[in-house]
Amino acid sequence: MRTLSAEPRLFVFYLVPDFTMMAFSSAVEALRMANAVLGHDAYAWRVATVDGGKVRASCGLTLEADSSVAVERQHLATLQRPSMALVCGGKHIHRHVDRAAEAWLRECRHRGVAVGSLCTGTHILARAGLLNEKKCAIHWENIPGFVEQFGGASVNTGIYEVDGNIFTCAGGATSFDMILHIIQHDVGEDIVSSICELALVDRVRGPGERQRLPFAQRVGVQDQTVLMLVEKMERSLTEPMQIDELTASVGLSRRQIERIFRTELRCSPARYYLKLRLERAQHLLVQTSIPVVEVAIACGFVSASHFSKCYRETYGCSPQETRNRSTLNARMRAPLPECASAA
Repeated sequence: MRTLSAEPRLFVFYLVPDFTMMAFSSAVEALRMANAVLGHDAYAWRVATVDGGKVRASCGLTLEADSSVAVERQHLATLQRPSMALVCGGKHIHRHVDRAAEAWLRECRHRGVAVGSLCTGTHILARAGLLNEKKCAIHWENIPGFVEQFGGASVNTGIYEVDGNIFTCAGGATSFDMILHIIQHDVGEDIVSSICELALVDRVRGPGERQRLPFAQRVGVQDQTVLMLVEKMERSLTEPMQIDELTASVGLSRRQIERIFRTELRCSPARYYLKLRLERAQHLLVQTSIPVVEVAIACGFVSASHFSKCYRETYGCSPQETRNRSTLNARMRAPLPECASAA
């Protein structure tokens, strides 16, 4: 158990535009409730943005900041230095690159300040070079794009990950779990149990718990053969296996597998495999700036033209149109400059 000093343990939340409010508020509420249970301010926090200005969440709400990245770098050499710096990301994280923020995070590590991320903030840590050969977590929707961009990091599918003094979580309610892990290390299980009672949370989840429901529960499939084959498909989206190769792995004929898939999933194995690859492609188009041809390769298509044809047949638009719409929507959600909004 860590012995807390007389001064509150200070957290800095660096909020990236389009950050996820649930991930941020869950983390802050865990700290607030810890103070309430302990009866004193054992924890404190402040909000930072790139320029110290307001920042808009993905839900449309806007928050005031307490400081800027430049000010936070100055604080590292003063009594205002934090115990931990946490990056809170959300939608379109690849559009919010800032070298000054990355330099600040590297300096935090150099000066012994713990760093971490909520939701897609893991991207920012990886861009700063802090996740090379490190285990980390990120929201399941963002795993494909993250893996394509940051091969040096080891991405786990659990709800959060702690590797040394680096803390990452998948976002949403998992922020609460990760902060409770920190609090438990500081002040013990009894305090955490009291926090859970206060928050009406029935238990503390461990880092290895899965983010998504098992496939069987998501789609209502119970057939073990289907579950086994879909798992193989999901593991080989970049280099798709031949259907005959898949069927041979379970000792059944292609005709038997076709019949089982149509009964359980109402489509052929080949069609379902294509669906998985195109879903991955859609995630990469929306969440990354990877060129379309590289998206096609990452999803197992032999050519960009074949990829575009399959994509249009499924989604009714081209891959580039999907990316353009995503970019346009992000621009429309961007806050107006102060002078314009005041007019």
